[in-house]
Amino acid sequence: MKKILIIEDDQIVANVYRNKLSVEGYQTEIAADGESGLRTMRTFHPQLIIVDLMLPTISGVDVIKEIRAEQEFSKVPVIVFSNTYLTNLVQEAWRAGANKCLSKSDCTPKDVIEVVRNTIGDSGAIPQSQPSTFVEVKPVKSATLKADDDAEFQADLRKTFLENLPATLYSLRAVMQTLVKADNELARLKQVYELYRQVHALNGNAGIAGLVQIAHMSSAVEALLKEVYEKPKNINASSIRTVAAAIDFLGFLFEKGTLPDRQEIPSAKILVVDDEAISRRAIIYALEKARLKSVNVDSPEQALQLLMENEFDLVFLDVDMPVMTGYELCAKLRALPHHKKTPVVFVTSLNDFDNRTSSTMAGGNDFIGKPFLFIELTVKALIHVMKNKLQAPQRLNG
Repeated sequence: MKKILIIEDDQIVANVYRNKLSVEGYQTEIAADGESGLRTMRTFHPQLIIVDLMLPTISGVDVIKEIRAEQEFSKVPVIVFSNTYLTNLVQEAWRAGANKCLSKSDCTPKDVIEVVRNTIGDSGAIPQSQPSTFVEVKPVKSATLKADDDAEFQADLRKTFLENLPATLYSLRAVMQTLVKADNELARLKQVYELYRQVHALNGNAGIAGLVQIAHMSSAVEALLKEVYEKPKNINASSIRTVAAAIDFLGFLFEKGTLPDRQEIPSAKILVVDDEAISRRAIIYALEKARLKSVNVDSPEQALQLLMENEFDLVFLDVDMPVMTGYELCAKLRALPHHKKTPVVFVTSLNDFDNRTSSTMAGGNDFIGKPFLFIELTVKALIHVMKNKLQAPQRLNG
């Protein structure tokens, strides 16, 4: 019987994968952090190791480095669970010696089984079953799962996940309120870390339940929280406001979570208007992180012409531009029938209260101040694109 070690701090996710692998006949052990994972590795002697990159105390990358430093395990295949929006961390994992990187928000138990089989082959044993703390997994007679068995398994996961959503949202909002009220950096850091911990779990659970939109949104928020936690100077009014908006939007997605026909990440056409080339390129890069395509121009006059001739799903506007300000362009945009409801986000260094009021008066939906974090703008874009797409049928029917 082939042995697999799973190093994963989320016990629900770890147990689901352990049970699924055990059903397939693999002998599987779990470790909740990097230190215990390395200790278990030395006594368990696995043929394959699965590591979450987002681990407490010791990062997944450092765990891989430790694995590769020990001669006995230097050639053992390592599969990592990664975050789609943390590309630098994924690159570090490749350099450290990872053999395969799987996005947690896209990955299902069926995907993991397929990767395991392709990496080390079948288990070489009669499939077994083990109890789960998350959902009961029924053993199957064959090591090859039938499509109906897998669909039933994921349906059970989704049912349990959806039942827990109200409590999850309540907890997220409670921590967010405490963060907003925190009056010193240490208190803010504590709440940011707690949010990160909860969103990290949400990402993994939504992924295995097949709730793609919730998983992708929580993946982006997890990346934002990780960045502001590691660089506390970025915990400011803009980033806190973005996190709060993201949590509210997760609540919106929770309400839509039962709709199986709305699990794809929507495509979008985005217009970026900024007369500064560096700022424009930064916005485009942030959008690319979410695989969102954009058209960019440096003059409001050209932008207005494009808006008259095309429909866009989201518009990013700089405020301080020559000839026509972003506020003026937004007012003209709102006069166009096909852009009355198009989300508009102002991007400007003028981030005082008066300008936020001006952005609302001009018809803007949101506001982000320069300099901004790439992942913060990514999160904002995902919120507006996904919400606009999900609400579109309601508007058409209204």
